[in-house]
Amino acid sequence: MAIAAKYSAKEIEDKWYDYWMKNNYFHSEVNEKEPYTIVIPPPNVTGVLHMGHMLNNTIQDVLIRRARLKGLNACWVPGTDHASIATEAKVVAKLKAEGIDKNKISRDEFLKHAWEWTDNYGGAILNQLKKLGASCDWDRTKFTLDDDMYESVIKSFIDLYNKGLIYRGYRMVNWDPEAKTTLSDEEVIHIEQQGKLYYINYQIENSDEFLTIATTRPETIFGDTAICINPNDERFSHLKGKNAIVPIVGRSIPIIEDEYVDLEFGTGCLKVTPAHDENDKVLGDKHNLKVIDIFNDDASLNENGLHYEGKDRFEVRKAFVNELEEKGFLVKTENHLNKIGTSERTKAVIEPKLSDQWFLKMKELAKPAIEAVLETEDIQLFPDKFKNTYSHWMNNIRDWNISRQLWWGQRIPAYYYGNDKNDFVVAENIEEALALAIEKTGDNSLTKENLKQDEDVLDTWFSSWLWPMSVFDGIRNPENKEFKYYYPTNDLVTGPDILFFWVARMIMAGYEYTDKKPFNNVYLTGLVRDKERRKMSKSLGNSPDALQLIEDFSADGVRVGLLLSNAAGNDLMFDEALCQQGKGFGNKIWNAFRLIKGWEVNEEIAQPDSAKIALEWYKNTFQKTLVEIEDHFSKYRISDALMATYKLIWDDFCSWLLEMIKPPYGKPIDKRTVDEVINLLEDNLKILHPFMPFLTEEIWQSITERTEKEALIISEWPAQTEFNKEYIKDFELVKEVISGIRTIRKDKNIAFKDAIELSVINNENLKKDYDAVISKLGNISEISYVNEQVSNALSYRVKSNEYFIPIGGAIDVEAEIEKLTEELKYNEGFLKSVDKKLSNERFVNNAPEKVVAIEKQKKADAQAKIEAIKESIQNLK
Repeated sequence: MAIAAKYSAKEIEDKWYDYWMKNNYFHSEVNEKEPYTIVIPPPNVTGVLHMGHMLNNTIQDVLIRRARLKGLNACWVPGTDHASIATEAKVVAKLKAEGIDKNKISRDEFLKHAWEWTDNYGGAILNQLKKLGASCDWDRTKFTLDDDMYESVIKSFIDLYNKGLIYRGYRMVNWDPEAKTTLSDEEVIHIEQQGKLYYINYQIENSDEFLTIATTRPETIFGDTAICINPNDERFSHLKGKNAIVPIVGRSIPIIEDEYVDLEFGTGCLKVTPAHDENDKVLGDKHNLKVIDIFNDDASLNENGLHYEGKDRFEVRKAFVNELEEKGFLVKTENHLNKIGTSERTKAVIEPKLSDQWFLKMKELAKPAIEAVLETEDIQLFPDKFKNTYSHWMNNIRDWNISRQLWWGQRIPAYYYGNDKNDFVVAENIEEALALAIEKTGDNSLTKENLKQDEDVLDTWFSSWLWPMSVFDGIRNPENKEFKYYYPTNDLVTGPDILFFWVARMIMAGYEYTDKKPFNNVYLTGLVRDKERRKMSKSLGNSPDALQLIEDFSADGVRVGLLLSNAAGNDLMFDEALCQQGKGFGNKIWNAFRLIKGWEVNEEIAQPDSAKIALEWYKNTFQKTLVEIEDHFSKYRISDALMATYKLIWDDFCSWLLEMIKPPYGKPIDKRTVDEVINLLEDNLKILHPFMPFLTEEIWQSITERTEKEALIISEWPAQTEFNKEYIKDFELVKEVISGIRTIRKDKNIAFKDAIELSVINNENLKKDYDAVISKLGNISEISYVNEQVSNALSYRVKSNEYFIPIGGAIDVEAEIEKLTEELKYNEGFLKSVDKKLSNERFVNNAPEKVVAIEKQKKADAQAKIEAIKESIQNLK
């Protein structure tokens, strides 16, 4: 079979992915094997492949491919998330471009458009993952709005409601005015921004006196219903029981007292706006204050904003501040650094808003999840530094606002039958709801027409927290054989930014519904950043096109490039040069394979000693590295496992082994050596396959003709056997000897074609078995063992061994002695400076121990070098 001179990645990647798919290698069914299960963190249905997805899914594919090779029943479940806010925003924008206003069409019409959009554009990211080589079980692809998934979410809601864990409450929530929906606390990102602190005068009713209030949000003055002072603040004790007048608005509001007020902040007085600040709402409830909501859903002012009705909040802020200044109410303005809550999805500034919403009680649900991670460690986080952040969030958990004012998503299964907001029942469908409503009211005249389902949908995360269970139908049908076999899953690979949104909630749901953990291990990847440590984002324009990278550097090259620079939990500083390095690694292996296949094989000739020794060394080295790789995988050090594999193949196999066994130019090689090196190449391909699946399958299939049952993807991971540590240790010395010979040849311009002699003082008692390898790689005509230094020779040391190469007529002896004498003077001067530093008691006593140790090592190195140079000069005389 002819081997192509150049590796053509695109053609080969398409070929082997189609082959794997055609032969159903990715698919898993329940069988007698031990399962290994991963569920994909479902990307948004609106998404396209970005660098974070590339890293996350490469790691998952490495784990799943390795599990297959280990003989496990590997099942990687793919799927997408309906992403309520993001998808609805895209559909609304599309409709707007077509001249359609969402508010003027029915819910059913809108959902028809949303499904059309999803069918046309959604899920593209899954096809893009195939380009990366992701070996997901595509037959199991799930979407969070699939009928069975939808039904699972509704069943979960009803179950939790019936247990008293879900309730409807009038609470202060986070309102996203762009998406026009509430958000949970975890979806609010607090960003430090430079803002202003406005000092505004409020007149005391029936008095010429004024109170100065400091506020960062002057537009909320329209919703003020009190001023609060600290009862211990003597500056304002005379104002107890009085009222103040809201500037411009003219409303009379009470002056109340509460120790909540910070005497040091601002002016020591606080304006209270219960409708638009969580702490103000607490004060309002405590003091029975009036609640005045001033905002429309889009954060423009409503009728309570008086002459600013209909105008945007930030536009009003500017105009109202000008009006306050013109009318003498504004005292001064100061710069003020403030933390602003913004929407994680739309980036809009969040408005606190009072609203009737659905909440899930979290305290009890959190207890087993805290225990599993922080106490029993049934679930391991890698790296475990994230335990601290997990602990902080879980031990300070608040009730979860699970309702969203959207149409795209799982609609809340609550049905209202009366005029009071508490006149509702919770049921799976309208028929069940009617029966419950009749039972609850005793009114047999009720019909389905009297019932109205809640307009809101559930938070997207309320469906994805069930993901490891619902993908195997574990909520609707917990006794089914697939759920019992594949659950709990093994590993979860995700980003630390959704440790709370998703990971912690899945753990809570797992224990609530199955009394089992949903997974054994959580591998938290770092964020992908650019060379300047900036997070990659579309807005910065620093995120490369993931598919273009694959086009330029091959899928294998990109996978290697990503993993070489990534350690668990540490951010990845991405550089395209890393992908080039990955591509170069692939080319190195391809060329090594071409070299082996290009040798002429002669069955008659015997195996040389050099090849026999070299192959034995590599077998031991492979086994030693295999132990290291297994250890790295057990600790989820995926990049370290790749680096160990990389060094083994690049350095030990390609650079050393093939050099040691290759036949002289134009000569054949013995069959035994070729057979053994092919076996070792196949073992290399097995351990490299999880990282570089396409290249390895191509070489594997090119070595010899294989059946579908012999594909690399389903072959066996190499078995671990004992290895000889001494052999490996000896060979490190052998490699140094060879490197020494080559250095002298290069420095003295001794051509490699010229055979030279080598004399050895063998203080290390290195076995003579290795002489064949040294002779071959150094082109040594004879190796002799001596007891004393050889005169008129160049020398070098490896540990305590001394090696001598006779000069003959190869070099100018006088010039070499002159050069070595100069080198001796330099090193003696360097030693003198180090000695001076170490004889300084002040330095030795005050410098860090590590710094003193470095200086001592410098001294020892200089002394050894001086001794070696002196010997070399002596030998030349």
